[in-house]
Amino acid sequence: MRQAYKLTKQYDPRIGLILFATFIVVAAVVAGLSIWLLGTGWLAITATVVTSLLSAFLATTILFGRRAEKAMFAQVEGQIGAAAAVLQMLGRGWTIAPGVGVNKSQDIVHRAIGRAGVVLVGEGKSLSRTKNLLVTEAKKHERMVGETIPVTTILVGDAEGATPLPKLVKTVRKLPKAISPAEQTEMMHKIKALDAMRPNIPMPRGPMPTSMKGARKAMRG
Repeated sequence: MRQAYKLTKQYDPRIGLILFATFIVVAAVVAGLSIWLLGTGWLAITATVVTSLLSAFLATTILFGRRAEKAMFAQVEGQIGAAAAVLQMLGRGWTIAPGVGVNKSQDIVHRAIGRAGVVLVGEGKSLSRTKNLLVTEAKKHERMVGETIPVTTILVGDAEGATPLPKLVKTVRKLPKAISPAEQTEMMHKIKALDAMRPNIPMPRGPMPTSMKGARKAMRG
């Protein structure tokens, strides 16, 4: 949380004041409502204090999470490897492999494997070049996993038809579950065989500093 706060403060210098004001306002409003509804007895006052503090803490935490999310995207957007950093937010049930496909122009394809099947995410300076790289990687994966496993491609960018980086995680999570856990395990073995046949292509250095781990945790709650 400390790392997430420091990161957020770099892009939102007033974050401390905003969070403090949010806590005070929410606590005061909830306390006022509680006293109006429950009265001023000893038990009522105790319930009012507990309720107001918990409500204020929850509201402040939610607000901080949203501010931390904006700060994270502000730091990584437009940099090489940004999509891979954001995909880490998918959490349990997903296996992320950054840079499964890279060309000389440093356009990159990342891979996420989950109950939705194989999801290939492309990012690069040229959307047309990245799209061609995505198509190539999709064909390789389709040949390896078979016709029954969905292979979905997502192009990250601001152009028409592309998915903006801040909406990437939401887009992936909306994909329907198409395979069973057993099929997912079997697919992972096939994917490992595909990766073993790849030449060792170094992935360009990504934008994710160590401090971003705290921001990701904060955004996941």
